[in-house]
Order: sequence, then C-alpha cells, then structure tokens
Amino acid sequence: MSKQTTSEDLVPMLGLQKVGDRRNFLKFSGAAIASTGILLSGCQEVFEELPNARKTGKGQEVRAVPLGKGDIGILNYAYALEQLEAAFYLMVVANMYAGISPSEKVMMEDIKNHEVAHRDFLKAALGKNAIIDLSFDFSSVNFNERSSVLATAKTFEDLGVAAYNGAGQLLESADYLLIAGKIVSVEARHAAAIRSILDADPRSFAGADVIDANGLDRAFSPTMVLEMAAPFITNKIIANQLPTS
Repeated sequence: MSKQTTSEDLVPMLGLQKVGDRRNFLKFSGAAIASTGILLSGCQEVFEELPNARKTGKGQEVRAVPLGKGDIGILNYAYALEQLEAAFYLMVVANMYAGISPSEKVMMEDIKNHEVAHRDFLKAALGKNAIIDLSFDFSSVNFNERSSVLATAKTFEDLGVAAYNGAGQLLESADYLLIAGKIVSVEARHAAAIRSILDADPRSFAGADVIDANGLDRAFSPTMVLEMAAPFITNKIIANQLPTS
C-alpha cells in the first residue's frame, strides 16, 4: 500500500520551502497537482449528514453544503471562496466590459488565471474531502459596465484578504497556514491593483477602510465572510462545525 500524503508531505511537494517563489506556486495547480496524487486522504474528517436540498426563488433545487470541521473545514471554506472568485473572473473575461483598456484586460486575465489556480489547487489538495462545485448568482453585476465589474471585484478581493486573515488563526497545521499565507499575499496584490484602477486617489490601494492605524489589514470570521458572500452563492453553506478559536 502506498503511503498516504500528510500535511508534512504537502509543503515540500509544493516547493513551499521557497517562500518567495509565487510563480512556482501558481503554476502548481490543476493537472500538475492531480498528476502528483496530492490528496489529504490522511485526514479522515467526519462530515455531518447533508441537509435536504432547498429551492431558490426561481424554484430550482440546490444542495446545501456542509464545510466539515477542523483544518479540512477551513480549507473547504477557502475553496468555496476561491470557487466564487474564479467563477466571477471567468465571466468577466468571457464578456469584457465596454471600453476596457488593453492594460485592464491583461490585469483581468491575470487575476482570473490566479483565482482558477487557487481554486484548482485547493480542490486537488482536498481530494475526496472537497465540497461540491457551488452555484452562483451574479445577477446584480452588470458585466458590460466597468464600474459594476470593478466594484464587485473590489468587494471580492477585499473580502478574500479579510477571510484568509481571519481563518489563519483557526488552522492547526503550520503547513496549511503557510499555504494560506501564500494565497492571501496574492489576493492582497489583486485587491491593491483593483483599488488603484477604480479610484484616482493614490492612497486607495491601501485605504483607511481596510488598513488600520497599525498598518494591519482586516480579519473577518468565517461567519462574517459567508454572510457577506451569501448574496452571490446559491447554495446554503453550513459552517457550524468550523473551529472558532
């Protein structure tokens, strides 16, 4: 029987000993991860029974999704958010807003590639413990209007940074914390980039609305983040087994 992959195996397999090598991390996604057989199969999490499906306002049934508990629950929480961001940017790139500049087009494509890499990495890393593919509702976004797209992107990127900052203290594995730290650093770059093109104020990339007097970004609990993301996620996310401290 082959040895099961553990958190101790995961970091060197990802090359995370090279902390500054963001490019290698982003390349290590999708098929590349799948080919290495990285699965968190050693983590036998006990999930609560899946609740009954619920109906949306359109009468369509969607599945409720329990995240699980412990580190697996937190990674599924991150995976849910990365699914949301990836789905959003895939729609942005598929229907670039009117009058988009060449530089903004490149930025959107790059951010999309990063978010898809994050999503695929977490899915592969979670293996059989991963939650289902979620459904989303972007009806409030006008994808043909620059201000609507960028305002939504700003919301998602700021929320992503606050989510990872708040979840880091809930992880038991130092290896998973290192991985989360590498992802949130990219999310923060996205947030700064979106803020810089959305607002002419040169200080907007790190505005007082997200950075406190000590130079620290916001940290939100999973409960806060999921409540703020709920209007865009059709599935009911069940997070009652996540750690709180």
